[in-house]
Amino acid sequence: METIILAGGFGSRLSEYTNVIPKPMVTIGNKPILEYILKHYSSYGHNCFFLALGYKSEYIKEYFLKYNYCNSNLDIDLDSGKVTEKNHNNKSKWKLFLRDTGSATLTGGRLKRLKDEIKGDTFMLTYGDGLCDIDINKLIKFHHENKKICTITAVRPQARFGLIEFEGDRVTGFEEKSQTSSGWINGGYMVMNKKIFDFIENDQTVLEKDTLKKLAASDNLMAFKHEGFWHCMDTKRDRDNLERLHSEGKIFFNTEDQ
Repeated sequence: METIILAGGFGSRLSEYTNVIPKPMVTIGNKPILEYILKHYSSYGHNCFFLALGYKSEYIKEYFLKYNYCNSNLDIDLDSGKVTEKNHNNKSKWKLFLRDTGSATLTGGRLKRLKDEIKGDTFMLTYGDGLCDIDINKLIKFHHENKKICTITAVRPQARFGLIEFEGDRVTGFEEKSQTSSGWINGGYMVMNKKIFDFIENDQTVLEKDTLKKLAASDNLMAFKHEGFWHCMDTKRDRDNLERLHSEGKIFFNTEDQ
């Protein structure tokens, strides 16, 4: 099944990095977050990806053009110019279709620009800045069982602050930052039927505010509730937290780096 990854936004809230590189190329453990997303889908047997590019797309293109070389030992004959790969370390089966979808195009518009390239009736879509340990195939099964146009993954975000429990003014409990106990949000990792294109008007359509809202109103939207790990990378604080989790060995799940 094909997977679309929205990887073209400006990432303005992460400007410490995105002034130079696109958000999906911001690294965690010396690898772009985009690579971890690809590896997670691949671990469930899904290797066909359309990358909907926009802002600073050349960085993503260059990275994957050089991907095999950068994951291999090389023999280089400077006299003849011959380069031979040795002990090739890249075991991925990815097929990547890198498509420029416009630097100012919004999320729904990026999706619609790929309408004619999606071959199957059902495809997946996610963002290039969120990590999740969701079972991809269970998500797909849930989508097919419910027969709606779109299934989103609902997650509980990490609380920004610790939770204090009181009896009067006396603190009886304190819990450091954890998942919130209520309040589900769209965590990405979506499955869609091609009928969704009927709900996208043009480049300025916002997938979340326009398309998904219309689908919910017409009873065409389901949510797969995921209680496990999920973390976005909207800000430097998010990125630093992901880096800490990586250094502690708490992520990443279902990848070759596990």
